[in-house]
Amino acid sequence: MPKVIVIGGGPGGSTAAGLLARGGAEVKLLERAEFPRYHIGESITTSCRAIIDYVGALDKVNACGFTSKTGVLMRWGREQDWIIDWTAQFGSDTRSWQVDREIFDKVLLDNAADSGAEVVQQAHVKRVLFDGDRAVGVEWQAADGELRVETADHVVDASGRAGLISAQHYHNRRPHEIFRNVAIWGYWENAELLPGSPDGGINVISSPDGWYWLIPLRNNRFSVGFVTHKTNFVERRREFDTQEAMLAAMIDESDTMKRVLAQATQLPDVRVEQDFSYAADKFCGDGYYLVGDSACFLDPLLSTGVHLAMYSGMLAAASILSLDRGEVNKPEAQAFFESLYRNAYHRLFTLVISFYQQHAGKDRYFALADTLSRAAQGDGAQSADLAFGEIIAGLTDLREAADQAGKAAAPITETIDAAATGGAKPVQELLGAAEQARRRAEEAAPNQRLTMAPMYIDANDLYDAASGLYLVTEPRLGISRVSSEATVPAG
Repeated sequence: MPKVIVIGGGPGGSTAAGLLARGGAEVKLLERAEFPRYHIGESITTSCRAIIDYVGALDKVNACGFTSKTGVLMRWGREQDWIIDWTAQFGSDTRSWQVDREIFDKVLLDNAADSGAEVVQQAHVKRVLFDGDRAVGVEWQAADGELRVETADHVVDASGRAGLISAQHYHNRRPHEIFRNVAIWGYWENAELLPGSPDGGINVISSPDGWYWLIPLRNNRFSVGFVTHKTNFVERRREFDTQEAMLAAMIDESDTMKRVLAQATQLPDVRVEQDFSYAADKFCGDGYYLVGDSACFLDPLLSTGVHLAMYSGMLAAASILSLDRGEVNKPEAQAFFESLYRNAYHRLFTLVISFYQQHAGKDRYFALADTLSRAAQGDGAQSADLAFGEIIAGLTDLREAADQAGKAAAPITETIDAAATGGAKPVQELLGAAEQARRRAEEAAPNQRLTMAPMYIDANDLYDAASGLYLVTEPRLGISRVSSEATVPAG
């Protein structure tokens, strides 16, 4: 079986390491920090629950007592509140959690070790080693300061925004100017969710300059934050002596936020982080796979960061295991991973960019989601409502990956281009407005490297897409073909 080095012990790296070890691979996971450690990204999609169940950690996560999340309430633009309740749409098991990431991430990392991976914390990976264009190992520094070299058949880069391969080796990561946002946040006790919120659901509230989040955590704690473009943040920051004063002022500018926090008590410590969105030119290559933020990062509006990390971790494990078993060849394994991961990213990118056109209204957002879902779910508003709920739950990606017709590799951009030219009028208008906004952002910073990274790599460029590759989880994780006998899908 293959030897695999996984760089990074976040949800993506832990998922990949756990699944690879369960599949018989020799796995070493190198994590720079010592867990538990703080991390933002507390609102988890229900797709992650399905993957956590598959990797064997569901009971462990449930035992943490996290707030059960069943959906989202959005107060966006000029709309009245609109509610997405996953349990009402898809059944009582379609839920997830609002988590404390230091606890959640440690459970997943420990589970990777329990699954058979060798986990080394306080291991600082300096660089990925290449023989030509093939990744062959890593150079890393142990906690005792010793510099070591380790070889492997495959490297899974889950190093997050550090991007050891994309940002530091190939330098092929490209930012999206329209999403050069900054988040400022803190924690409160005894806040209140907006009336009508799904049980444990996140509240997302727009403002003229950005948007707020309100996330109910354990023990009556709430994560409260504001996201705005970097330009606005820098200008406003000059008005305040401290970050605490700035966040208080931002909240005071929203009648909605003042109401939900009226009886709440703020806890110490306000944090700031840049949420610059980007995508690498390639998500995988000879001997390596980029998982989670090492490949791409998306504005946190729809809380999909952990979904993309865990989903790509599962795809990377399936690709490596099937390649080792001879079920696919190298170009097929790479095309499978690249196409499915990039489609997932671009679907969400397109939906999120549309939300920054706050005048559009939920009917247009729902119509776009119905187009992006690429599934016949019925007619009218109910279909679009279900499509939106399925996408933000992360379930669309799981459904497509397991589609035994093997159509998941078909570029989502083909669907988007068709909708922009010949689709329904609300979708055409929204896509047109989003594209105009992107162009204005690029024109505002002509000297920066803002050209969009390719949103897909056509599978036909790498292998015969007609063979129809799709994800299977039983009797074992891997990639199957339309013509194959293995027909048990994921999820």
